[in-house]
Amino acid sequence: MAKYLIYFNQQWVGEHSQEWFLSRVAPSMAVIDAMKEAGVYVFAGGLEEGGPVFAADATSGTVRITDGPFAETAEHLGGFTVIDVPDLETAKMWAGRQAEGCGWPQELRLFGPEPDLGD
Repeated sequence: MAKYLIYFNQQWVGEHSQEWFLSRVAPSMAVIDAMKEAGVYVFAGGLEEGGPVFAADATSGTVRITDGPFAETAEHLGGFTVIDVPDLETAKMWAGRQAEGCGWPQELRLFGPEPDLGD
């Protein structure tokens, strides 16, 4: 099994009415419920838009926490889902279902292997 990240940037959602957003709740939650039923769901969540954002940097040898995102960018992460599936084709299927349920694009990325700590 491999873990994949399905995610979207908030800007990909677009401008829609409150009614439209409410119409996406049931279809998007149905996908999450299907993931849980299939045993592939690990975690999912939407991020608060306009909430506090902090950057942590220790490259100078001292930990520094500052307000705002680390990189200057117009896009920011809106939400994500982590799944644990047997192969890329299954991951693509779930990403497609997530995009369909939400009503906006999603990206799919494979997590790298967990480090071997020699337990």
